[in-house]
Amino acid sequence: QVQLVESGGGLVQYGGSLRLSCVASGSLFEIGNMGWFRQAPGKQRELVAWFTNDGSPDYLDSVKGRFTISRDKAKKSVYLQMNTLKPEDTAVYYCQAPLRLTSWSNWRDYWGQGTQVTVSS
Repeated sequence: QVQLVESGGGLVQYGGSLRLSCVASGSLFEIGNMGWFRQAPGKQRELVAWFTNDGSPDYLDSVKGRFTISRDKAKKSVYLQMNTLKPEDTAVYYCQAPLRLTSWSNWRDYWGQGTQVTVSS
């Protein structure tokens, strides 16, 4: 059974930093570009950081210059370094990845369970 497992959330003060990690576990054939979403209370889930088709990182405007996405394809992992955190960054952060379980499978989006990030003012 394939799972995306996140870690690294927590409580941090305004201006602090956190590093989120996500690893895909289980047997799979191929994994696409992994990315990060977040959802704050009462708001829709939004895409925060991702890799474009040419492999370049891209970001939600409000986190540009503060967040950095990176990955280790061999480890089927993606990371999110979050610096200069603000209270408005408070949300549950989700890892997402399209993947195929076998060579004949269709691509399907998988999601992690989410990790809470809380930034106090």
